[in-house]
Amino acid sequence: MNVRDPLTGRLDRPLTPVSPERLAATAAELRAMSPSWNDADRGAVLTRFGAALAAEEDLLAALVADTGRVAESVLERQIVAGLITRWAGQAPALLEPPPERPASLPGIVVGGDAVPYELVGVISPWNFPLLLGLIDAVPALAAGCAVLVKPSEVTPRFIEPLMRLVPDELPLRVVEGDGETGAALVGLVDALVFTGSVETGRRVAESAARAFVPAHLELGGKDPAIVLAGADLDRAASAILWGGTANAGQSCQSIERVYVARQAHDEFLTRLVDKAAQVGLTCEGGPIGPIIGPGREDVIAAHLADAVAKGARVHTGGEIERHGGGHWCRPTVLSGVDHTMTIMTEETFGPVLPVMAVDGPEEAVALANDSVYGLSAAVFGATEAEAMAVAAKLHAGAVSVNDAALTALVHEGEKHSFRLSGLGGSRMGAASLARFLRRRAYLVNRSEAADPWWHTTKE
Repeated sequence: MNVRDPLTGRLDRPLTPVSPERLAATAAELRAMSPSWNDADRGAVLTRFGAALAAEEDLLAALVADTGRVAESVLERQIVAGLITRWAGQAPALLEPPPERPASLPGIVVGGDAVPYELVGVISPWNFPLLLGLIDAVPALAAGCAVLVKPSEVTPRFIEPLMRLVPDELPLRVVEGDGETGAALVGLVDALVFTGSVETGRRVAESAARAFVPAHLELGGKDPAIVLAGADLDRAASAILWGGTANAGQSCQSIERVYVARQAHDEFLTRLVDKAAQVGLTCEGGPIGPIIGPGREDVIAAHLADAVAKGARVHTGGEIERHGGGHWCRPTVLSGVDHTMTIMTEETFGPVLPVMAVDGPEEAVALANDSVYGLSAAVFGATEAEAMAVAAKLHAGAVSVNDAALTALVHEGEKHSFRLSGLGGSRMGAASLARFLRRRAYLVNRSEAADPWWHTTKE
């Protein structure tokens, strides 16, 4: 298999998957590092790793080559460096054992500690290679685990410059591989994190269940935005445009459908179209990068064709373009859409914003919840209280209020994925660390009674 350059379309780099034997040996090496890692000053090692990552230009260049984008790669490196620093500082307090407490039985006290999984596996996607490769790996490392990462075969160029930055004592390995490599990884680890499509996530979950390995899955999304009557329409249009087109819409938390109060629909649509028309492609000096994933251009084109055939109107964009051999899609705004169209129900993963008029908050909530997904959402209201009242009715793990797609930047809020958008513990917030720990309880008898009543064997 050769790796495609998203800017040129050329297959210009061979993929060199690690052999099954080498993968198993790497897992064994990481396990051997686990005891010394638990005794190490993990915060200091991670801090040194984060500082090196923040300054490494070769890593940034590789990310740009992998994805064909610049601004998002700069931001991605910045976010990951901050992520490492945050976990290095927060983890020690979070790992403190809880205080002893009395049990319901007299004279018994309950204590405990946490035991990290020895080896955690991470299978990550192509849309944010560095961030999604490390967003779970870093808290696992901070918890005391060794970590083995298999990123997407679509974006492997960043692996080599990243591994040059890993300190010798840090039990982190990132290996090149394809789907077979990821499948082999499942049976070698003690806990697994997967980010990707629902289809692949199902297979990973089934494989993990057979291996009796706990799996945490972050899968697809079809995130809705709701604009209520009285909302600041200019603010909403700007936020939704960013939330739907950043990284060319290739984010699981991208806004992919918009429901607007009927009395505000036309003005909102005009503002959104005006703003979208001013956003160009990176090959023209604009911010919208190429389509990264092989074949994704066909999915976007099919969704657009289906919508148009069923009566949707295209206001901006609407076509897959070829520039320099790569595939591109301009910010695309549609109106006249409904839920008979795949563009309102299936994940598009492109910079496409279909806008639908609704007759009030109840209809907006019903349509927003009419989905097999439940990753995140956004609500804009005349007041925060009004927006929050609607947000509380949405079947989504995170809701941005008077903004959009904030989960891309704000990682402190604990959340779960609803419906087919995932399974397992929260990737965000302090609870993220808990996914990589097993709790152990100490039940201590301090009673003065030599033969407490629960020991009795009398009839």
